[in-house]
Amino acid sequence: MKHIFLTISLLCALAINSFSQQTSPDTINHNFSIADCVNYAYAHQHDVKNANLDVTSAGYHVKEIIGQGYPQLSGSASFQDYLKTPVILFPDFITPLVYGVLSKEGVKNGSGNPIVVPNGAGLTPVNFTQKFNSNLGLTVNQLLFDPSFIVGLQGRRTYKQLYERSYTRTKIEANVNVTKAYYQVLVSVEQLKLLQANIDELKQQLDETGARNKQGFVEKIDVDRSTVQYNSLVTTRENTIRLLVLNYQLLKFQMGMPVEDNLTLKDKLEDIQLDASIADAVIDTTVYRNRIEYNLLETENKLDQYDVKLKKGQFLPKLTANASYAPAFQSNSLSSLYSADYPSAYVGLSLTVPLFTGWQHVNQLKQSQVTLLKSENDLYDMKNTINLQVSQARISYINGLQTLTDQKKNMALAQEVLRVSKIKYEQGVGSSIEVTQAQTAVQEADNTYIQGLYDALVSKVDLDKAYGRIK
Repeated sequence: MKHIFLTISLLCALAINSFSQQTSPDTINHNFSIADCVNYAYAHQHDVKNANLDVTSAGYHVKEIIGQGYPQLSGSASFQDYLKTPVILFPDFITPLVYGVLSKEGVKNGSGNPIVVPNGAGLTPVNFTQKFNSNLGLTVNQLLFDPSFIVGLQGRRTYKQLYERSYTRTKIEANVNVTKAYYQVLVSVEQLKLLQANIDELKQQLDETGARNKQGFVEKIDVDRSTVQYNSLVTTRENTIRLLVLNYQLLKFQMGMPVEDNLTLKDKLEDIQLDASIADAVIDTTVYRNRIEYNLLETENKLDQYDVKLKKGQFLPKLTANASYAPAFQSNSLSSLYSADYPSAYVGLSLTVPLFTGWQHVNQLKQSQVTLLKSENDLYDMKNTINLQVSQARISYINGLQTLTDQKKNMALAQEVLRVSKIKYEQGVGSSIEVTQAQTAVQEADNTYIQGLYDALVSKVDLDKAYGRIK
């Protein structure tokens, strides 16, 4: 037995070391428990980091909404150098008046003829613009009443809660994936132990059969049967070692750890409690309230309610206060442009009242009300879905435990059958075929146990998730 355990330890070390040799000399080493792996994933896993950034972004969006209620201050400045000043053409209304007065008084022209009023007045070009112009402006707008802003303030916490709960859901998914990957590595190590134990036992049997064949007590075909089984087990062991390396990489990937880092596991299979008591005998019909998926839909439903209020607010007026101060500067000389200013200023109110929008607001409101009804249906469906998931996870876990218990018994029985078959064969009352069949039964029992062990561990994770125990 000591030889077996030393060999198994050596193989595990070689499996991990073979992967380590492919990495650079400055590779980081980690020795993690399941909790350590989960916490590492919370800090480094890609989806978790992005979900956390979404929470940060939601916080900024909330501040953006609040900022709409603060005074909005803006400034402006302009400068113009008119290369050609604009000209306005005005009608000549002075000449007709002067000629009219002269004609009325009987004044004669130089030729002695009476002065006659001209029939049409021309247009006179007039320039009102200075060559250099500059304007400065300061405008303040203050929102006094806006239904959309009020609804935004009411829903700002719910909006941020949506992303916080989405972040929690992402962490739970990372927890589940990391835990399952951790269990897969542990199961692969256990499988490797069982394979090595069978190889050592079969090697001993092969050596004994070979020795007896040389002595003429057994046929060569008996040696060949044992050799075939031995070679098959060795190949399976080598494949399992390579899969173990791959499972380590998968675990690191789920954690967000660089695959070139070295990772060893603290926890052992013996540390994991597979207790039937964690599957409650009576199903809690309110367990759905513990599930983050249901909480997310509740938050979305609240946001849909706020959206209905927002659409109703479109029928109400919007009132803003505004004020402006704008000094103007004009001169035909650039050096004296800012020597004098001509300011203008005002304060006022602006009221916008929606009178008719072609029934757009009415139809937008109806669409939001339909969306709200759909979200309520989603809540009801999620409640039933979660209750069904709890039942399925509970039954799968109980079945997994029962199967695992039976497989342990089958392993023990297969080992006993092999032991008896070998004794009968050594005493000459049994055949080598019987021993080979018993050895094959041991391998099948081991494989079935490994699969049952992994299924039981995965069903435990699924049960904890279904009950909302993973936070």
